[in-house]
Formats: sequence, C-alpha cells, structure tokens
Amino acid sequence: MKDAPLSTEDRTQYECFECGMTVLAADPPGECSECGGELRNRGTPIE
Repeated sequence: MKDAPLSTEDRTQYECFECGMTVLAADPPGECSECGGELRNRGTPIE
C-alpha cells in the first residue's frame, strides 16, 4: 500500500528569521537549508 501524495493544502509555509527564505513543508523543518537559521510558521502571527 502506498501513501497518497501530499497536496499543497496539506503543507504549511515556513519563513527563516535570518535570511527570509520560505519553505513549503508538511512537517516543521528543523532549520533553514540555506543558512541554518530558525524557521517560523507564516500562519502564526508574530507578537
């Protein structure tokens, strides 16, 4: 049995605090692949 491919609705956009790069992922990535900085979920407001 195969898993169904993820649709773009199942993914969330994450943004790097350091370099601003954005990543579309189903699970929270640990760190930015470009600079190693911390990523934030763009759907969560910054206070």
